[in-house]
Amino acid sequence: MHPGDLAARLKSGLLSFPVTHFDQDLAFDEARYREHLAWQASYGVAGLFTAGGTGEGFSLLPAEIDRVVRAAVDEIGGTVPVLAPATGGTAAAVAQARAAQEAGADGILLMPPYLTEAGQAGLAEHVSAVCAATDLGVIVYSRANAVFTDETVAVIAERNPNLIGLKDGIGDIESMTRVYAKVGDRLVYIGGLPTAETFALPLLQLGVSTYSSALYNFLPEFALGFFEAVRAQDRDAVYRKLNDFVIPYLDIRDRTRGYAVSIVKAGLDAVGRHGGAVRPPLTNLTEAELGELTALVKKVS
Repeated sequence: MHPGDLAARLKSGLLSFPVTHFDQDLAFDEARYREHLAWQASYGVAGLFTAGGTGEGFSLLPAEIDRVVRAAVDEIGGTVPVLAPATGGTAAAVAQARAAQEAGADGILLMPPYLTEAGQAGLAEHVSAVCAATDLGVIVYSRANAVFTDETVAVIAERNPNLIGLKDGIGDIESMTRVYAKVGDRLVYIGGLPTAETFALPLLQLGVSTYSSALYNFLPEFALGFFEAVRAQDRDAVYRKLNDFVIPYLDIRDRTRGYAVSIVKAGLDAVGRHGGAVRPPLTNLTEAELGELTALVKKVS
């Protein structure tokens, strides 16, 4: 997909990160993954990020990431845009971006470099190297050890025509205001905080027109309804949905670090669609917590 076409498609609707299914030995379960993708694609989501945070990309080997991306392209390519990750240091990220293009992905989500700190000039070179390695549209994820200032965003947007988006994992109001004031609609701005619904309405005012919903994995109709309420700026509907489901969901999610991923797979179990276990170092919800989540899901499904 041409970068400009991809940008227009992504900003048109809700985005999501599908989970990556594992079997009882914690090996990639391609059959269940494909089944899940087909179900996800059937609801009209605007784009799916494979092997991302919710997809436990940090726990996958490079060969596994390539297999996950290829399975997604084969299963839903041409129906829903498939975005692949580029992770690690610059050389690794460049290699993954090239592999993603070869696999037929529609775009790249550039993750923060692994376990290293870098200045803004270095981050700009990192982004530019990945953009130069592929013809695909690239979205850079600003979070953790790779938080981009407005000046750097302006530099990388000017330097790299195929940089199409900024995914915000910080939620800093001043920072996003500065970025949008400087760069405007040159980029697509995507909300990327955990359980992005919590922040969606206020961030809309800062130019963040869409977000990636983990809830879409197991409650696609609820997630799409929430997104529509945000886009319509229907505050009553948004806060009703927050109180009915999202905030009680957050109460379970916040009990243990890493539950932001684990609870999504548990959500699939709660709706009768196998989510399965997470890989270490993440841990699964307890049986009691799964029971709480199941009861909560029944109220809105």
